[in-house]
Amino acid sequence: MTTEPDDSRRADGVAVVRRDDLQFAGVAGQAAAIASGEISSRDLVAAALERIQRHDRRLNAFTAVSAERALAEAEERDAHTGERGRLHGVPIAVKDEVDIAGEVTTFGGRGNRSSCGSDSELGRRLRAAGAVIVGKTTMPEFGQWPVTESSTYGITRNPWDLDRSPGGSSGGTAAAVAAGLVPAGIGGDGGGSIRIPSAFCGLYGLKPQRGRVSTAPAAHLWWALGTVGPLTRSVLDSAIIYDVIRGSTAGDRFRAEDPDSSFVAAVHMEPRRMRIGVSVAPTTRGVRPEPEHVAAVWTIANVLDSLGHQVEEVDPDYPDIATAFVPQFLGGVRAEADLVEDPRLLERRTRQGLRIGARVTPRVVEWSIRQGGKMAARANQIFDRCDILLTPVTPHRPPQVGMLDGLGFLKSAWRSQPATAYTALWNVTGNPAASVPAGIASDGLPLAVQLVARPHHETTILTLSAQLERERPWAHLRPGPSR
Repeated sequence: MTTEPDDSRRADGVAVVRRDDLQFAGVAGQAAAIASGEISSRDLVAAALERIQRHDRRLNAFTAVSAERALAEAEERDAHTGERGRLHGVPIAVKDEVDIAGEVTTFGGRGNRSSCGSDSELGRRLRAAGAVIVGKTTMPEFGQWPVTESSTYGITRNPWDLDRSPGGSSGGTAAAVAAGLVPAGIGGDGGGSIRIPSAFCGLYGLKPQRGRVSTAPAAHLWWALGTVGPLTRSVLDSAIIYDVIRGSTAGDRFRAEDPDSSFVAAVHMEPRRMRIGVSVAPTTRGVRPEPEHVAAVWTIANVLDSLGHQVEEVDPDYPDIATAFVPQFLGGVRAEADLVEDPRLLERRTRQGLRIGARVTPRVVEWSIRQGGKMAARANQIFDRCDILLTPVTPHRPPQVGMLDGLGFLKSAWRSQPATAYTALWNVTGNPAASVPAGIASDGLPLAVQLVARPHHETTILTLSAQLERERPWAHLRPGPSR
């Protein structure tokens, strides 16, 4: 692991960021470098493609890399003389459940072969802001598991330790960003799939409010559970991308309330004194968090106390979410499986899950969504007492790769369940929640904490996250294998 980049300096003393350091400069840093003329989009994209070629054989973060197309788009960005978007010329990766024109949406498996004819709404907005989409990232089939491994694309590895998983289901995106292959990437979160990989890889990962980002052309992602959003090196990077992609379309089933400010403005806002509720109790019975995860929560609680916030331990009185989560999970996977061209090519355990999920009728799914609404009303009572709830992200350290090798659907589900003991509730309720880096554990891998806010209040999380980042910077930390 390295820390502060070793900048060279010009004769006038101005710092010059080295090309390799620019790969770790994040969205804001790379966009500024392009805007200032320090580097062209083509050279920046070419550098990203070179890093992907050099490192991805070990990481397995990408299912597809569109090198020729990305370079051509970068040249178009360089030739553009009009108004530029916030992501002009910046290379971005997207999880392989997002439709990108000319690419196959694989959902992490072999069932699809045909390329998409058009971008999803999310892809369209990224391109409209000037982003260059360089490739699609690995995921477990249909995003079912908290590790990123599949029979089609193999094992994706954590840049901090190649024997450990980057988490799932947005593990390919997390590995790519943590290793400096791209400054940011798009993931999805139906039970923790942005937050868990962010926690395991030392990134900032905000799951947005349900309905904040359009899932078009799909009306929903795993019904009421799923959202999409970026995994980034910094809070500002996340805010920049969200201000580009947020907003609903007519075809979206769920819509979020308008925020009280732009997300970037929230990052730069001076924090008011907030009430911080602290709980290390998991929502799943029988799960015991690692002592270092508990200690990380209290370390951050003490930092927030020193910054003038009111901090107290709370009992959130969590509901049992199984009756809301399980039907939507099974129904969501089935809805995506219905889209593939050849279901016979799906993984064995996926086919097992689909047979179990066949009992989950549309009526059962709608009932489970209503149950989720009741659980949300109960869970959100905690925000009568606090503005932010501070918890662990996961109970356990990043697992060794191969955690689910040879297991069928039910055993895989049982072994995976503890990973979402702090995250899945907030998919059921729809609340925004973020994984925030919190240092390095004794095993040399990142630690993280979760910040949860009342519905529709991502801006509160962003403001507090930015304050924590100023107090305890993390974006300069790099995993050793990516150097």
